[in-house]
Amino acid sequence: MRIHWGASKAESRPLALTIGNFDGVHLGHQAMLHALRTAATSLSLETGVLTFEPHPREFFARNEAPARLTTLREKLELLHSAAIEHVAVLRFNPALAALSAEAFIEQWLVRRFNTRWLLVGDDFRFGAKRGGDFNTLQQAGQRHGFECFALSSIMTEGVRVSSSAVRDALAQGNLSLAHALLGRPFSMSGRVLHGQRLGRTLGFPTANLAIQRRTPPLAGIFAVSVVSPQSPHPLPGVASLGTRPSVRSDGQWLLEVHLFDVQADLYGQRLRVRFHHKIRDESRFSSLADLTTQMQQDARQARAFFASAPDALTDVYAPTPNDHAPASAEPRHD
Repeated sequence: MRIHWGASKAESRPLALTIGNFDGVHLGHQAMLHALRTAATSLSLETGVLTFEPHPREFFARNEAPARLTTLREKLELLHSAAIEHVAVLRFNPALAALSAEAFIEQWLVRRFNTRWLLVGDDFRFGAKRGGDFNTLQQAGQRHGFECFALSSIMTEGVRVSSSAVRDALAQGNLSLAHALLGRPFSMSGRVLHGQRLGRTLGFPTANLAIQRRTPPLAGIFAVSVVSPQSPHPLPGVASLGTRPSVRSDGQWLLEVHLFDVQADLYGQRLRVRFHHKIRDESRFSSLADLTTQMQQDARQARAFFASAPDALTDVYAPTPNDHAPASAEPRHD
């Protein structure tokens, strides 16, 4: 996969392109990627995704922006797994925010990325003050020589698949619904850092992961599995994601993972933590003894979850070009 950063060299090869934030790369996004690959193959084009950094809502209202489902690195990894050949990351800044819909089409879709086939969501808006829509793209396509299609919303379990729906499910602790919307367990990845070693003194050694998000989309105590370079299979464990009110008061978010029956030096390694079941919310305890008792109970509940759901440890998400693409995910060309 080739990554294009901002205004790098123009792409001479014609592309089948889709545009969006792709936060979470959920089932709706996966349906778009499947349709994109199908069209590209039939038209002998290469596939491209145009996305933005930061998320436009972070640019316009940083303090009110929703929590991200994926970091930029995680998003790029998922797009790579989906067999996308080109990903363009545009810096969303004042200049891009002020660009008219027509100028955006001319500058980026036509001159920069040589678009020949374009796919967007049915509610896609773009350009200054969200002035452009699907009709704008269709009319521009007639002038500039590219076809434009829209993909209708995808539904699962009676819910319209969207990044907002995934965030809502995670915030409510409904990890099974989040799994259904994403097509995989929600996960976070990061590099293991040295911590205060308090867990080790309490009998629960933990791997502490750096959180590359300002605010995660979920919090609490969870049954998790960890994908590690040292193991060919996911490893079960229990994790705390929060600000550790019983231990520290600086308000910094930390993901702490205790792996069951594992003796390994994980410092410096990059791990992917997959969230399967929420055990409880984060709590403040009056003493370390009370905290230790609760940690023991949390570990028992996590072990019980995996005993009742052994498939959780074999469900490693390794997307193929046709993953999670419903047969009804056909683009429309009005």
